[in-house]
Amino acid sequence: MSLDQHYQLETLAIHAGQVPDPTTLSRAVPVYRTTAYAFKSSQHGANLFALKESGNIYARLMNPTEDVLEQRLAALEGGKAAVAVASGTAAIYFTITNIAKQGDEIVSANNLYGGTFTQFDAILPQQGIKVNFTPLNDFTAVESAINERTRAIYIETVGNPALGVADIEGYAEIARKYHLPLVVDSTFTPPTLLRPIEHGANIVIHSLSKWIGGHGTAIGGAVIDGGNFDWSDPKFALYNEPDRGYHGLRFAHDLGDLNKIAFALRLRTVGLRNQGPTLAPDAAWIFLQGLETLPLRTARHSENGIAVAEFLQKHPKVSWVKYPGFDPLAVKYLPDGANGMVVFGVQGGAEKARKLVDSVKLFTIIANVGDAKSLIIHPASTTHSQLSEADQLASGLAPELVRLSIGLENKNDIINALDEALKLI
Repeated sequence: MSLDQHYQLETLAIHAGQVPDPTTLSRAVPVYRTTAYAFKSSQHGANLFALKESGNIYARLMNPTEDVLEQRLAALEGGKAAVAVASGTAAIYFTITNIAKQGDEIVSANNLYGGTFTQFDAILPQQGIKVNFTPLNDFTAVESAINERTRAIYIETVGNPALGVADIEGYAEIARKYHLPLVVDSTFTPPTLLRPIEHGANIVIHSLSKWIGGHGTAIGGAVIDGGNFDWSDPKFALYNEPDRGYHGLRFAHDLGDLNKIAFALRLRTVGLRNQGPTLAPDAAWIFLQGLETLPLRTARHSENGIAVAEFLQKHPKVSWVKYPGFDPLAVKYLPDGANGMVVFGVQGGAEKARKLVDSVKLFTIIANVGDAKSLIIHPASTTHSQLSEADQLASGLAPELVRLSIGLENKNDIINALDEALKLI
């Protein structure tokens, strides 16, 4: 299907990137379980490896099933290209290392998912990449943290687990001022709810394992290149200096018309080809099934999410509630719904919070979000336990916080299950 046609998101979620299989006429996307692809001739193979011609080379770099997924994600996000990888965490890591090298720095909001915070705080510094953390939407602090070594600004659209909403356009304005790419993890806001590129983002990241997959059945991640950043600035050495691992290619200069997606091409040819965070074709197929129903599911998640949040606001055993839809920025960034994430504080602190988690029926205690089923967890003792108490508090994670991922069940059943559990504490 031609992506030049201006289809709506619901149509793109079903059709983008695919036509019936030309050989078998299969209407569904086939799963291509192959390690490698035949070359038509030695010259054909040489052209593919030299990036003079597009096509399949080896399954570590590409797969036709994944190609449909990548095209569909790029279309939904309004980007120019996408690269699927083995996990959301891999998507984050290979995005940063596709921009920054030893001695470079990143500025990041501090309200991050625990695994991302650990990657930025402990792992990247071991490789010579420093991350400077700033409070969410504190643009004075962001500008103060930028220096001549800064190479990107990083945010989550909705922080995990504190659920603060990022002012994407405010970050984008600063990014443009200092000619830095704005990298946005939009996992909590799939493209049927928010498209960060429309608000000035340059690179968008998703954990496909969450709402896009939607059923907790596969692990994967994706990086979408907006095609709207000029990498020819000499400070981006990875794009302007000859690449020793790729025939001296300068990714910001030597790709002709493909220079606009230099980021995605470098991620595929350097990250995937040489370091191998490859997504399995079966997982790609699972995510494609999820994409077809994504508009319907995010609408239901949002409907159920706000109903639960409003119930908790009125409950006498709940001290506070956070829901992205209650944030003033939701009017601007989430007019079509704020999805199904709700966090709240239980009166009585961490001990009572954990008792609630153990008592609630219908919900599953699990370290995941975005499932069709409703999920619950106490982040301070699980998903964010690697953070110190001070880091937890700085990122907005209180010890009494309980995180809910509201599923697709009947909202009255969800509310009744929470009410019954709250009565037990």
